[in-house]
Amino acid sequence: MPDKKLLGLERNVFFTGLVSFFMDMGSEMIYPLVPIFLSSVLGINKSLIGLIEGIAESTASLLNVFSGWFSDKIKKRKIFMIAGYGISTLSRPILAIATLWSHVLGFRFIDRFGKGIRGAPRDAIIAESTHPSDLGRSFGFHRGMDTFGAVIGPAIAFVILSLFTGNFRLVFWLSMIPGIIAVVIIVFFIKDTKDKKITSIQKSSSENPLPPFAKVGMGGFDWRFKVFVAIATLFALGNSSDVFLILRATNIGVEETQIPILYLLFNLVYSLVSLSAGILSDRIGRKRVILSGLILFGFVYWGFAVSYEKWHIWGLFMLYGIFMGTTEGIYKAHLGTIIPEGRKATGYGIYNTFVGLAVLPASIIGGYLWDKIGPHATFYYGSITAFASAVIFLIIFSFDKLKNQKDTSTS
Repeated sequence: MPDKKLLGLERNVFFTGLVSFFMDMGSEMIYPLVPIFLSSVLGINKSLIGLIEGIAESTASLLNVFSGWFSDKIKKRKIFMIAGYGISTLSRPILAIATLWSHVLGFRFIDRFGKGIRGAPRDAIIAESTHPSDLGRSFGFHRGMDTFGAVIGPAIAFVILSLFTGNFRLVFWLSMIPGIIAVVIIVFFIKDTKDKKITSIQKSSSENPLPPFAKVGMGGFDWRFKVFVAIATLFALGNSSDVFLILRATNIGVEETQIPILYLLFNLVYSLVSLSAGILSDRIGRKRVILSGLILFGFVYWGFAVSYEKWHIWGLFMLYGIFMGTTEGIYKAHLGTIIPEGRKATGYGIYNTFVGLAVLPASIIGGYLWDKIGPHATFYYGSITAFASAVIFLIIFSFDKLKNQKDTSTS
């Protein structure tokens, strides 16, 4: 007898969303404060901040493809989620006692190490628990819950900093509590999927095995998956760490005490848009929504380049929230339709790894352009790569559409 649905969603999808809600609550108590902590408290320049973020995101991303492949191999998802969320939660005391930039790098690396372990298996469990026609809704719900946690987190940080002025370290310590709750939910409420389609395909694969490196790499994936990963990677090369958005806000005059509220506003918009964008993508097609998001990003980064008033920043953060809501979950939903069954975690791992690795050069370039030319150069660069990605995506999308129409008329 199938498990009873919650809010019209499969139980795994609902509780995975709840896990992400609590985890992001804790994470986003910290994240908007880290660049300020580095620049104001530890006195680090923008290039080094970019390097720290790039190393943390990219190096840990290497784990995605291997955790995904291993998750597919042993047919387990839950244990990777427990380990990943647990490691990230236990990394936070490092930041709370940090006195050197290398300590912050250690925290960011370990935190992202945990994300690298959990990301692909978590996405796979959502995809495997959902009917293909509802993938947009499921991933939209997950992103919405994840981001709603990111609304609550900065609000809590703002209250703490208002009561205990400038006490960043207290915020860092308290951020462990929601992380612990997230791990408890995984242990008691998440179940590993038992998909008959996966079993049959794995049996077929054992009769016609792929070479070992192909199992971890791109072997067995069709051209649509490879092209989408390539376009997403190109886009990521211009999408430097969000810490540069926060630094740009303070650069234009937004007060440090207002940064958690600014980030809260961004995440509130992100959260509200995610579910509706996911449902919309199920109805009108995910490719249209993705293309719209890429174009919007290009204009948003152009706006960050030319802005000079504080109210510009508040408006741009809201638009950035719309971009995130119309892309993050939709990317994962689209991938769920082009990754072969039985290799979901591997496919998500490959995607996460390529995109994550691109954050290193993106953040290094972003920091270098900021220090050598000015903040506008960082955002012009991101805008150009976004528009280039949109053009390529449109060409490929149009080609695939024409090919499908030709195949349909031929048949």
